[in-house]
Amino acid sequence: MIIKPRTRGFICTTSHPVGCASQVQQQIEYVQANPAIKGPRNVLVIGASTGYGLASRIVAAFGAQANTVGVYRPSGGSEKRTASAGWYNSAAFEKAAEAAGLKSYSVTGDAFSSETKDKTIELIRTELGQVDLVIYSVASPRRVDPQTGEMVNSVLKPIGKSFTNQTVNFHTGEVSQVTIEEATEQEVHDTVTVMGGDDWQLWIDGLRQAGVLADNATTIAYSYIGSEITQAIYRDGSIGQAKDHLEATALQMNDQLAIGGGRAYVCVSKALVTQSSSAIPVVPLYVSALYKVMKEKGLHEGCIEQTYRLFNERLYTDNGTPVDEKGRIRIDDWELREDVQAEVTQIWNQITTENIYELTDLKGYTREFFQLFGFESEGVDYDADINPDVQVPNSQ
Repeated sequence: MIIKPRTRGFICTTSHPVGCASQVQQQIEYVQANPAIKGPRNVLVIGASTGYGLASRIVAAFGAQANTVGVYRPSGGSEKRTASAGWYNSAAFEKAAEAAGLKSYSVTGDAFSSETKDKTIELIRTELGQVDLVIYSVASPRRVDPQTGEMVNSVLKPIGKSFTNQTVNFHTGEVSQVTIEEATEQEVHDTVTVMGGDDWQLWIDGLRQAGVLADNATTIAYSYIGSEITQAIYRDGSIGQAKDHLEATALQMNDQLAIGGGRAYVCVSKALVTQSSSAIPVVPLYVSALYKVMKEKGLHEGCIEQTYRLFNERLYTDNGTPVDEKGRIRIDDWELREDVQAEVTQIWNQITTENIYELTDLKGYTREFFQLFGFESEGVDYDADINPDVQVPNSQ
């Protein structure tokens, strides 16, 4: 079939296997062009198919020559329907890892479920013995409680009062005002249940109890703080409560792992174009302004550049891992530089529908959004007849 992008709001309902493979290859080549990392040997990435999870797997494999296990949802295609971008990304990664002589395995299933955890633990025991790095990068709007079977949903809402600010329809460039009503106590609780540290802790406990987590293992979960512009809807909102819980979990986990020489961190990253961030009102407009400023200053990074810097300059150095006063690794330092934020704020106060393409990098934002799904990649023939039914090698 000839695959074209079809969108519904902040979601693209189609994805392109050749375009996704091209994006993965570009990330691999970026890592290979940089100095090798003396890092982990066996790596588990939970939420491995897109964004920071995928980038972490690529950096571990092609930067440190590590063997990897990736966990992600099954979402294959057929001859008449495309798979998810994450499925195509994973297929491309597995093929590249195999060609490079690296062990890599995919476990497809719900990362929140006990069944997926058990299947992953057995795979590690059989194929790798132990893992010495665990990346937790699950971004899901809902979670089925493994004990009760109850479906719990998260929300992106402010706390204490409603929030009004400007946002953009990044497909049309229309700038408008958006008001988001405050979250209820139950909605905040549910958001923490879905996006907090509970499942991360369950994974680490399960790996430790099974004896497949190395004594000196490191574990990382990704988080975000952001600027004053997004503060009310993000860090001070329902999702911020979940991130606070995630960070508290990291401190507790670090104490547990330190006994055997291990460590646990939350890594605070910069604002990027992701499927998750595209769903948050205000954020696409903020990211478009941020991209404009950071690109002009030569500071812009995508997922792969951020993750390589995390591994090379934070996690695996001779001088220890630098953390902030709350024990967090910060790779959002360039985003939050005073000069960057001052210019972003200046732009923010001037944006209209008429001048948005002049003042911001909305075109770059939109292009990256479609690239998440394998579209708008250079060198790909999007008029070619493609079989969307792609298999993932080494999938369990």
